[in-house]
Amino acid sequence: MTAAFHSNWTKPFLTRHRGAPYSIEDYELLTTILSALEWRKHNGSIKMITDSIGADYYRNLGIDHLWDRGIDTCLDNEIDPAISPLAFWAAGKIYALQKQPAPCVMIDTDFIVWEPLDRDLSDTPLAVIHRETISDEIYPPKSFFQMHDAYMFPTEWDWSVLPCNTAFLYIADENIKAYYTNQSIAFMKNLQRSNNITAEMVFAEQRLLAMCASAWGIDIKSLLDLNNLEKQACFTHIWGLKSILQTVPDKRKSFCLNCINRIINDFPEEIVTLRRIESLSRYFDSIDRKV
Repeated sequence: MTAAFHSNWTKPFLTRHRGAPYSIEDYELLTTILSALEWRKHNGSIKMITDSIGADYYRNLGIDHLWDRGIDTCLDNEIDPAISPLAFWAAGKIYALQKQPAPCVMIDTDFIVWEPLDRDLSDTPLAVIHRETISDEIYPPKSFFQMHDAYMFPTEWDWSVLPCNTAFLYIADENIKAYYTNQSIAFMKNLQRSNNITAEMVFAEQRLLAMCASAWGIDIKSLLDLNNLEKQACFTHIWGLKSILQTVPDKRKSFCLNCINRIINDFPEEIVTLRRIESLSRYFDSIDRKV
């Protein structure tokens, strides 16, 4: 059984929404709950690595018990102030990973694992959910990045290797973990000017990982085939669905109701927790009318 962690750095949200209280969309709150509970059911323990604002938010919702290894607020002090929370909105993941002993699993809160992974993760130093193709829009060439003069991209990096989707990352070797996280942080600290916050963040998190592994001669195991993502049942990742859930009310309602019903079916003891969360109350109105 492998220890996993979620992470949540709240500063990007608070920077984008000046003066607003911190909050999480109902659909992502539900995937967070499912992600933690299903991981514990099938694969082991899990913790949340966040900051004090995030920890207070989860405690006030009454869901802090989801993480059996507790909530760690080390992101209060770890992240270098030179790193832009707008350009590098997922920097908290890298800093969280840096502090975790290997082997460990880094898992996004919008990613759910429905089955045991012991066999998939045995005898491999590094595993990701899948590899990605290289396009100039998402993964531009080296010349795209505006870096400080003192920064030099390592000469051992191969820019032709396919990036990794790190919604799920298993890493067993402490040395490659340190190399990857240190190089990612160095890149984020030395970005001089942001041109594209998606391209810059996915480079620091996903493409850089593949180049680091290649430089060390480490094979990366993909748990899914990029060309066959729709025909798998072991994982759910809602990243590509979020824009629809945000803008289409009927889709949002249907998705949230499906999540709530799955939680009630798999973890009936959590129904009390769900009913206490104000942002979910409108879905229970629909559920109660059908009873």
